[in-house]
Amino acid sequence: MAIKVLTEHINVPGIETFDVYRKQGGYTAVEKALKTMTPDEVVEEVKKSGVRGRGGAGFPMGMKWSFLAKPEGVPRYLVCNADESEPGTFKDHYLMKTIPHLLIEGMIVSSFALGANKSFIYVRGELMYVIHILEKAIAEAKAAGFLGKNILGSGYDLELVVQPGGGAYICGEETALLESLEGKRGNPRNKPPFPAVKGLYQCPTVVNNVESIATTSWIVNHGGDAYAAIGIGRSTGTKLISASGHINKPGVYEIELGLPVEDFIYADEWCGGIRPGHKLKAVVAGGSSVPILPANLILKLGNGDKRLMSYESLSEGGFQTGTMLGSGGFIVFDETACIVRNTWNFSRFYHHESCGQCSPCREGTGWMEKVLHRIEYGHGNQHDIDLLVDVARRIEGNTICPLGDAAAWPVASAIRHFRDEFEWHITNPHEATQPGAVFKGDMALV
Repeated sequence: MAIKVLTEHINVPGIETFDVYRKQGGYTAVEKALKTMTPDEVVEEVKKSGVRGRGGAGFPMGMKWSFLAKPEGVPRYLVCNADESEPGTFKDHYLMKTIPHLLIEGMIVSSFALGANKSFIYVRGELMYVIHILEKAIAEAKAAGFLGKNILGSGYDLELVVQPGGGAYICGEETALLESLEGKRGNPRNKPPFPAVKGLYQCPTVVNNVESIATTSWIVNHGGDAYAAIGIGRSTGTKLISASGHINKPGVYEIELGLPVEDFIYADEWCGGIRPGHKLKAVVAGGSSVPILPANLILKLGNGDKRLMSYESLSEGGFQTGTMLGSGGFIVFDETACIVRNTWNFSRFYHHESCGQCSPCREGTGWMEKVLHRIEYGHGNQHDIDLLVDVARRIEGNTICPLGDAAAWPVASAIRHFRDEFEWHITNPHEATQPGAVFKGDMALV
């Protein structure tokens, strides 16, 4: 039976309340950490676990913690990035609204490990009802003695604050988030200095994702080695996947990393296959910012082996034949999906959400949206396809934050793998612009 690190008790009635969560073993990690472990020992267990940031970057969490500067007399902060705004990604939202105390417990354990006495949960501004759920959970935890002054008689103090986000995708970038948290416009900062040295209020700060922080309770209770034994290779543990699109069972699933992609799509335990009467055309595996892959490349590697749900397997082949696990926003398309229209939709989003600091992103995202709109609505020419590739190339790697890359990769990969569909839109504009028109050229459908 599959191991559930985060969702084992998620369907227990009343699990959103302190009393029910406590009965299911909740807050035992806080007791263990504060009564029997030092902060350095907690950090060491997280390092041994091999858990990687679940927000998209996949950087080892324990290593990130170890970079935190510890100057004398200067406060340190932990900030939870709950500004989940990536199209196709909704697993953090699900976790917070369903089992909020799991995040609160993780925040306490992680703050203790980092020596933070005041920590923040920065939640996407549109999710006010989730903010109210978290604030209620914090009040319950505080009333039970797990927050506030001298927690459990350990001498450790912690104040936990929930902050509504600025309503912008760019605020999910950790330095833009810190700017917003300080009451400024959410523009990404130049790095260095990195947040671990100068973060919130110019003090050492760690920024971690909801799923990453929620995992720490299990790691403290069971040990880093036990967590590292789950998964495959350097992709240790479990991962929450937001599955959507043309599948029979969309939703949030907790999988052990290393599960074959084919099994995840077709097994009844997970997505339950493609909707009846249709075939798999393509998948965006990690949220809208990662390269799209056609059916044959998402299911198989170049050597014919099955592609796995892991950081290494999905990225094998680089961006020519691979993609990224990213935030786990798994979007499935069948043969009725228009790749041109989907790519245009993503470009509209990234153009709208660009903060405008960097010229390549500010201007380039606008050009990509305009050119894709032109192709989609029957006014494109063959030069437009190469123009898109060129604009994407000029954006990638030339911006302060990764939003530029996130805008460029979907466009470049869509043209790389589905160029014939873009050409069809240009050579058959009348047919392509008809309602319900579907490209029927050579496609490796599964």
